Amino acid sequence: MSSPKVLAFAGSTRKESVNKRLARIALQAAKKAGAETTFVDLQDFNIPLYCDDLVAKEGIPEGVLQFKQLLNSHNGFFIASPEYNGSLTGVLKNAIDWATIKADGEERMSCWNGKIAGLVSASPGGLGGIRGLHHLRTILAGIGTFVLPNHLAVGNSTENLQNEKQITDEKLQLQLESLTHEMVRVIRALH
Repeated sequence: MSSPKVLAFAGSTRKESVNKRLARIALQAAKKAGAETTFVDLQDFNIPLYCDDLVAKEGIPEGVLQFKQLLNSHNGFFIASPEYNGSLTGVLKNAIDWATIKADGEERMSCWNGKIAGLVSASPGGLGGIRGLHHLRTILAGIGTFVLPNHLAVGNSTENLQNEKQITDEKLQLQLESLTHEMVRVIRALH
């Protein structure tokens, strides 16, 4: 197979999101592991709140189609999920829901089914957003995505994500590199 294609995005619309920063750091590690990488910002797709009535009246919004096209063109995803009230963010859940609907010429859930996902999160608190990752894992598994068994939650993000190149805490950086290598290995084995 050619180089695995890995897409990363964060479930945050905040411009200076630590989860966006973590997603970019994960992609740098994936690139070193041999993957072709792409980062996208969910904010750029202008995805409305999911509504069947909107689909019936106007069809699937263009931003959703663009997001689905990106998902379909990659073998795996790094999803950096902030934790809001013990779960994933509404913006991330909304994007996932939209991307499960069937567009012309594709099977339902084709952008998720059989893909590989690596889950990461960052938070200023000590737990790093881990509670939200458990919910995200359940959702993705339910739509046919193979979620890597390991994940990474970076606590104390103000200190640990000070730059765009790597996590300050060496142990956490090594865990992230291990996770990215595992993703590339699994993609190569399955695709």
